[in-house]
Amino acid sequence: MTSVDIALLVLRLSIGITMAIHGYAKLFLGGRIAGTSKWFTSLGMRPATFHAWLAAITEIAAGLALAAGLLTPFASAAFVALMLVAAWTVHRKKGFLITSGGWEYTFILAVAAISIAIMGPGHLSLDWLIFGAPHLEGLPGLFISIGVGGVAGAGLLTACYRPPKNIPA
Repeated sequence: MTSVDIALLVLRLSIGITMAIHGYAKLFLGGRIAGTSKWFTSLGMRPATFHAWLAAITEIAAGLALAAGLLTPFASAAFVALMLVAAWTVHRKKGFLITSGGWEYTFILAVAAISIAIMGPGHLSLDWLIFGAPHLEGLPGLFISIGVGGVAGAGLLTACYRPPKNIPA
């Protein structure tokens, strides 16, 4: 175990738990799934209730998997897909900075997840415990996280995103 293993654990726990909490909030806080569904309807995600459940469950599963270092490149791919959809549907028209509601936060979470996929989860991970030395770090981790995540996010947007038409006043 090295300082890199500890740093990877800290990074995985930080972004993984953050993502899982976002999914938890969709299920149990505020407007719950019904409120998330209404919000997704306003964004143009169809069918909204299905996507509310899909987002919540994926955020929890991907967050916990990345935090634990389990199937790391695939958990990272889920982060990329989630953040691509969020950036496109919610944040893209607001610029980059989060202070304006922009896509800065979604970008940083996706890049952090991609970086973990490239480096591998480290020795303090379930991947290491279960599979021994990870075999999907480096370029395979990069290609899985960006490729699978990008295709999943873009596919979901293509199939299900129907932005509301802005009707001039």
